[in-house]
Amino acid sequence: GGPPTVGRRRRPRGASAAPRPAAGVSAPATGAPPFRLRSVALSGYGPTIVSALGHGAVLPVLALRARDLGADVPTAALVVALLGVGQLLTSLPAGALVARIGERRSLALAGAVDALAMLAASVVGSVWALAGAVLVSGATWTVFMLARQGYMIDVVPAGSRARALSTLGGTHRVGLFVGPLVGSLVIATSGLEAVFWLAAAMSAAAGALALLLPGPPSLARAAAAAGQPGGGRPPRLRVLDVLREHRGVLASLGSAVVVIGAVRSLRTGVLPLWSEQVGLDAAETSLVFGVAGLVDALLFYPAGVVMDRWGRTWVAVPVVAAVAVGLLVLPLTTGFGGVLAVAVLMAVGNGMGAGVVMTLGADVAPEQGRAQFLGGFRLAGDVGSTGGPLLVSAVAALAPLAVACWVTGGLALLGTGWVARQVSRAERRRRLPPGAMAAR
Repeated sequence: GGPPTVGRRRRPRGASAAPRPAAGVSAPATGAPPFRLRSVALSGYGPTIVSALGHGAVLPVLALRARDLGADVPTAALVVALLGVGQLLTSLPAGALVARIGERRSLALAGAVDALAMLAASVVGSVWALAGAVLVSGATWTVFMLARQGYMIDVVPAGSRARALSTLGGTHRVGLFVGPLVGSLVIATSGLEAVFWLAAAMSAAAGALALLLPGPPSLARAAAAAGQPGGGRPPRLRVLDVLREHRGVLASLGSAVVVIGAVRSLRTGVLPLWSEQVGLDAAETSLVFGVAGLVDALLFYPAGVVMDRWGRTWVAVPVVAAVAVGLLVLPLTTGFGGVLAVAVLMAVGNGMGAGVVMTLGADVAPEQGRAQFLGGFRLAGDVGSTGGPLLVSAVAALAPLAVACWVTGGLALLGTGWVARQVSRAERRRRLPPGAMAAR
């Protein structure tokens, strides 16, 4: 006989090995069926893709609507930017709202308010009234995505969490990709204002769909965690108290999320400006963004598989690194082919990042005060997303655009190291057995 087997048992001859879970399937607990993403496809992703389709239809024409109302180019750009401002300003209030009234009612409320905002945007006669409607619309999207994230945390096992949340981010991108195509048909047949009616209908439909479909077991989960079998609401926690209690995580991992948000937002500010500088016309620039958008939309599920199987670091770091390299190389391009290649490289990084921030937040979110914590975590990403384009604008005001690309690319490269450090530390903590941190 050979040497004894150490550390594992021999499988009896003729017995087959237990099959490994396929992609999209989480290993079940004893006696439980395996979890598959398609089991939550309609309830989890249906409202998101419907709402995102309406947003995608509106985004390309917001500036045009502002121009029709008499806005100059800088003012029209400001109107578009207010979508992001609305998201930034309401991250913390949105977390408090979801914690107070629950995911389903938050979704329904967000859909109804956004529908009213889009209807107002279609009929107002003032640029500033349009700006107010856009600000409200951005706020509702924060509520919507926080409620969707909470739903996924409730219904998806931890082993499939990254795939579920990456797919959630991916359905949003698919909606933003398909929305402009649908919007162009609506504008061709019914005029510019009609695309806002389409967005209002999609938002209302998303809210109604969230009410009609099965909701998450959040109340039962919270009651069980609090030792209250059968019911009772979890204790209400103030946002600032939750953020203060978890300030260490928000300062460390949250700072990495700021970097991720900032770097990912740089490409949308730099690529159009460089395209114009090298002489691309509007059609060529649109084609560049269309191809990049397609690449972006195809990578969300592979990214989730990588995060679930090998860890979050294997996605978070390439997201930042791809955009950093793209920024450093972009000034070396002189025509359509070079700009397209850089845009695709950045799209690969951005596409792999679909859901990475939501997944990182879900990994470290506490049981009590979860919605409030996720609101603070989302605020970190929104700060980065808002600050990235402002950084490009500030550097470009003082130096040529090529220098702005190199400066921001260099900063992004430094940010890659910071993201690797913070996310890998969070990964090590996540893999510790329960109670290990408390024992230290």
